[in-house]
Amino acid sequence: MYSTYQRNFSFNSECEADPSTKKKIIILGGGPNRIGQGIEFDYCCCQASFSLKEAGFETIMVNCNPETVSTDYDTSDRLYFEPLKEEYVFNIINKEKEKGNLIGIIAQFGGQTPIKLAKFLHNNRLPILGTQYASIDLAEDRDRFRNLLNKLKLKQAESGIAKTFKQAIQIADKIGLPLMVRPSYVLGGRAMEIVHENSQLKNFVEAAFKAAERNPILVDKFINHAMEVDVDAISDGKQVHVAGIMQHIEEAGIHSGDSACSLPPISIKPFLIKEIENQTKKLALALKVKGFMNVQFAIKKDEIYVIEVNPRASRTVPFVSKAKGLPLAKIASRVMAGEKLSKFNLKDNSKGMYAVKEAVFPFNKFPNSDLLLGPEMKSTGEVMGFDKNFGMAFAKSQIASANSLPKQGLAFISLKNSHKDEGISLAKELLKLNFTLCATKGTAEYLRKHKMRCRIINKVSSGSPHIVDVLDSKKIALVINTGGGNTEHRLNDAIALRRGTLKNKVPYCTNMSTALACLEAIKSLKTRKLEVTSLQDI
Repeated sequence: MYSTYQRNFSFNSECEADPSTKKKIIILGGGPNRIGQGIEFDYCCCQASFSLKEAGFETIMVNCNPETVSTDYDTSDRLYFEPLKEEYVFNIINKEKEKGNLIGIIAQFGGQTPIKLAKFLHNNRLPILGTQYASIDLAEDRDRFRNLLNKLKLKQAESGIAKTFKQAIQIADKIGLPLMVRPSYVLGGRAMEIVHENSQLKNFVEAAFKAAERNPILVDKFINHAMEVDVDAISDGKQVHVAGIMQHIEEAGIHSGDSACSLPPISIKPFLIKEIENQTKKLALALKVKGFMNVQFAIKKDEIYVIEVNPRASRTVPFVSKAKGLPLAKIASRVMAGEKLSKFNLKDNSKGMYAVKEAVFPFNKFPNSDLLLGPEMKSTGEVMGFDKNFGMAFAKSQIASANSLPKQGLAFISLKNSHKDEGISLAKELLKLNFTLCATKGTAEYLRKHKMRCRIINKVSSGSPHIVDVLDSKKIALVINTGGGNTEHRLNDAIALRRGTLKNKVPYCTNMSTALACLEAIKSLKTRKLEVTSLQDI
């Protein structure tokens, strides 16, 4: 029947003498690791189990992944090694209810897998601890969520929710390009796409419906050239603690799991940070959140837009916890079990340090893969750079993710027309840092017009010797390419360039914001001493 493990109890003077009298809490894990859902959620489940045991509860873990800490023999008092499926979970809960003292189930720590079970738990009148299904569904139901934002006077890009292919096309025609098309109730941005041309729309909509598995799909106006911000918060229903505001390095349009981010933010105006805090608190209270909440905002021209709200733990919880020196998952689990936020010390212990999260990708295992990032998540892990200086923190994050930055050498630049003015200051900074420049013809001619020396290198489609030949000769130290395009030969040129950088292990930037962060990191590497900072020093 069930694969269970019963832990041998040893009690201290503060614990109850008989384990059968303990109140029990079931924690639903994340299931198998996969892109979009991995060890970050397992961290939250484990921390919840440890914290609730300290508070005197008997903890019961339901998970089926032998690779995770949540399924270790001593993480919880009892483990059910079973799939996170309705039938299995229902039988496990009933079995525990028969023994008595079950106060509830935690579904918000294991990512999207247990959150998908919230409706089933609610419909079967099984006790969910923390945020209830009504709030989870409100955040996912685009029409109702839009009405909530209007009531709170918060901005959101124009959007619509489609239950049929015909509805999706009608909404797209009404809103206009560019669009973001995505399924609801998925994690990792699966089947999420940015639509720039009508020719892309049909295929993207069909893929979204397939991934949605009978759920509606969401069609949003895409906010071009916006800064994206991630916020993690904890609420007890009355008080809200904004734990971390993370500024993405890449522009909006890259999945949050693939974006580098900085905590604290590096260039968000103070009044916007204050407003983000206020909006986060409004959302948490309106959604009746108890436990974790993650909000994604976009900022454009000092206007704040709500992208989405997830009333559950996010994959950034471990990052924020380590950066701030706060056991956020432990605190959230106790809040879900009934304690108040006011009981906990929520002091920021970061001591003015910058923490930079960088994604780790599996591209080196798949040489024919494309490095270009988008709204669908591709990363399989993450690292953290930690320093008093942002540039050095970013440099450390690149070193940790096997993308060490050069201090000098030949830099290749290829920019789309809209980036060429911005590229002038970028090129000047590279020259000051003792780099030499080479570029594709259009970019090189533009730089030469501004009195900079720059060697012209062919695109692949222009014939040898071309950029991939030069990469293969190990002569290029850094690649900055925001080009590409929609014609076949331009796409092929861009893909060949990206694969060439991957094969030759050359640091590669696909957008201007990342390139500027790399500049700051290179400056720090050239002017500061690289030192190790221990998390235990926080």
